[in-house]
Amino acid sequence: MGYVQRWDRHKINKMEYSLNSMISVTEKAAKHIRSQLEQRGKGVGIRLGVKTTGCSGLAYVIEFADGHNDDDNVFLDKGITLIINPKSYVYLKGTQVDFAKEGINEGFKFNNPNVKDTCGCGESFNV
Repeated sequence: MGYVQRWDRHKINKMEYSLNSMISVTEKAAKHIRSQLEQRGKGVGIRLGVKTTGCSGLAYVIEFADGHNDDDNVFLDKGITLIINPKSYVYLKGTQVDFAKEGINEGFKFNNPNVKDTCGCGESFNV
C-alpha cells in the first residue's frame, strides 16, 4: 500500500491507495524533473494531466507546479511531488512516468495501464 496526500487548507490527510492506483516516476524521470526544477529556481513539483486532442482522444499534459488546489491528488515519489487534478486522475491512476533519450530525441514516457489504444503517431490515446 502507498499513500496519496489530499491537501486542505489546514492539514494534510493521508489516504491509503493500492500501488496499482498510485502515480509514480522512475529514477531517470525523477533525476530529470529535479534538474529542471533546480534550473527553473522555483516550483513544488510537476502537474500531470490529460487534455482532449489528437486522433485517439486524449493527450498527456505535464507542466511545472508552483502550488496545488484543495481537491488535487498529490503523490510523493522519489522526492518528486506529482500533482493531478481529480478529472485527470481517472485516466492516469497507476501510471508510471519515465524519461528516455533515443538518439537526439528525449522526453517523458507514460506507462499507463489504462490505455486501450494509441494513435499511429503516438501522441494521443484512449481508455
